[in-house]
Amino acid sequence: MPNEASRAAYSSRAAEYIDLLGSMSSVHPSDLQIVSAWANEVDGDIIDAGCGPGHWTNFLTQRGMTARGIDLVPEFIAHAANAYPAADFAVEGLESIDARTSSVGGVLSWYSLIHYEPGEIQVPLREFGRVIKPGGVLLVGFFEGPVLEKFAHAVTPAYLWPVDSISMELGGAGFDVLESYVRRTAGQRPQAAVSARRQDAR
Repeated sequence: MPNEASRAAYSSRAAEYIDLLGSMSSVHPSDLQIVSAWANEVDGDIIDAGCGPGHWTNFLTQRGMTARGIDLVPEFIAHAANAYPAADFAVEGLESIDARTSSVGGVLSWYSLIHYEPGEIQVPLREFGRVIKPGGVLLVGFFEGPVLEKFAHAVTPAYLWPVDSISMELGGAGFDVLESYVRRTAGQRPQAAVSARRQDAR
């Protein structure tokens, strides 16, 4: 989460969020396919950055991967640790991750950057670039739109990002974009994901 206000907003609605979105049964089949295919390319440990209720961390752990979920919302981490005792979770922010430089094979950032102001998104992206080893991979999920703009997210204001804009931000943080995906469903905000590889030289 980018700030205390966002953390407080999620804390106040954590139980509701967990009930609605805190299990793999709530995951769209195409998202499951995207994350699964990305995970197959990871060589090394994974950080699930902004893990929320922890279901993706558990999913990766069940696949035999070493995954650690981090989130600034204590209620999410408490739930995750209780629901998925085989996985590792910690209350931690995205701007200063407790991991050595170039120590992990990949970072999953699934809708965890949507509340960052456009001028601040480089902070977590560069931190992801720090902890991911050269050649490692990042997957970012987000709400897609034709222009970069703020919208009234159900919990706290968030941003729609064009794929090209996110891709430019990734390039600025030392990543090469590999693939992008956009899903548009009537009556819903478009969903998107971009996978990227950490450059060998920054």
